[in-house]
Amino acid sequence: MPYLMGLDISTTGAKALIIDETGAVIAVANTPQPISQPQPLWSEQNPSDWWEGISASIRRALAESGLSGEDISAIGLTGQMHGLVLLDGDGEVLRPSILWNDQRTGAQCDAMTARIGGRRLIELTGNPAVTGFTAPKILWVRDNEPAVYAQAKQVLLPKDYIRYKLTDAYATDLAGAAGTSLLNVAERAWSAEVLDALEIPAEWLPPVHEGTQVTSTISAAGAAATGLKAGTPVVGGGGDQAAGAVGMGCVAPDKIGVTVGTSGVVFAPLSNYAYESEGRLHAFCHALPDTWHFMGVMLSAAGSLQWYKDSFAPDIDFDSLLAEADRVPAGCEGLFFLPYLTGERTPHPDPLARGAFVGMTTRHGRGHMTRAVLEGVAFGLKDSFTLIDQAGLPEDYEVRISGGGAKSPVWQGIIADVLAAPLININTTEGGAFGAAILASVAAHLYDDVASACEAMIETGEQVAVGANAAVYAERYEIYRALYPALKGIFAEL
Repeated sequence: MPYLMGLDISTTGAKALIIDETGAVIAVANTPQPISQPQPLWSEQNPSDWWEGISASIRRALAESGLSGEDISAIGLTGQMHGLVLLDGDGEVLRPSILWNDQRTGAQCDAMTARIGGRRLIELTGNPAVTGFTAPKILWVRDNEPAVYAQAKQVLLPKDYIRYKLTDAYATDLAGAAGTSLLNVAERAWSAEVLDALEIPAEWLPPVHEGTQVTSTISAAGAAATGLKAGTPVVGGGGDQAAGAVGMGCVAPDKIGVTVGTSGVVFAPLSNYAYESEGRLHAFCHALPDTWHFMGVMLSAAGSLQWYKDSFAPDIDFDSLLAEADRVPAGCEGLFFLPYLTGERTPHPDPLARGAFVGMTTRHGRGHMTRAVLEGVAFGLKDSFTLIDQAGLPEDYEVRISGGGAKSPVWQGIIADVLAAPLININTTEGGAFGAAILASVAAHLYDDVASACEAMIETGEQVAVGANAAVYAERYEIYRALYPALKGIFAEL
């Protein structure tokens, strides 16, 4: 039987996953990754830690499965998006990687917008200048570390540094490249206009590939370090959200993904390139050919519930806490929660936005507050659906849900009612690594295309129907939408 491997370089771990051709998970190994914050707003990691971690995870996954490198037919890569890895002419790392959640580049984002024009930047790249993206990080190094910049010869994303170490080849995938602010997303090619405006050498950027294309093969050195077989094909793969969507089977416009992790993500595939005129939705290439996607991101989804429990109910388990919330009527008798604990991205790109309970009275107890958190996150997800709907949702679509926060039946029921759409659970929780392995299955010629692979490997589970509270939430949502504009000025003063 052929086996496939998915590798995921996330912010917290370096994961290796092995599946068979049916999608059954054979082995998973994950090596935790350290992170550094040397100054306020900074977030960095050492690429050498990724390489050591993924090498260890690959060897452990092979050992636990009882397989050898000879048994792996193809390998897919995924990982954190937007991070900057700078190499010199000898392929050596010049400085720690600046990560997706680093916020030091505000001035460089302003400079990008001034040089290219805000509207033109959105037209070309699908997004405004965002502090977490790669291009402003390059400009920051040029402005602040000129000696480092003078030695630079190659720009890579985090997972593509692992590709380089495995194969000795420079390459990236289109989904990841779309998150750099350097890609013409409609044309699926590096943007000469953006590169010229920012004076970034085009030769620094690796060739771009579709997620199912073979970019390179395992080198002798890569094989020696990992136990993989030299010559094993490595495919383009995808950025974490695109690969995660593949792992949910969200590869066509009729299947929308909702992920309730620390952050909350709404992922809507597109058959043609489109962008939201104000840049409130991300528009990227998907990890399969001729497909794009809209993505809405709220920064604190399950993170809001975790904060709430840690702060106010540390001695109560989640099940008991949510059981209390389930006894409270929909709408919490007038109590609202704004989930902007770490600022917000969609639909309010505002780092100064703050969390808030609004409407509290002496009638409200812990159960009300817990349910208000659950409802507030659900309303935040609906904000993304509202923007995507305005941009053009298909008439018929299904919503697939995943993530740790999605395991609660109470919360799933609230989300289904708020979205006024049934939710469909899926059989895997391995996220991006599973999606990367699915992409590899197409390159290994096990399936003709990604849709066929998803249909064979992904099983749908329980469906959560829309309940009687949908009408209540439709009314409450209009009040929720009015709260941020009313408080925006206060947040800024605070």
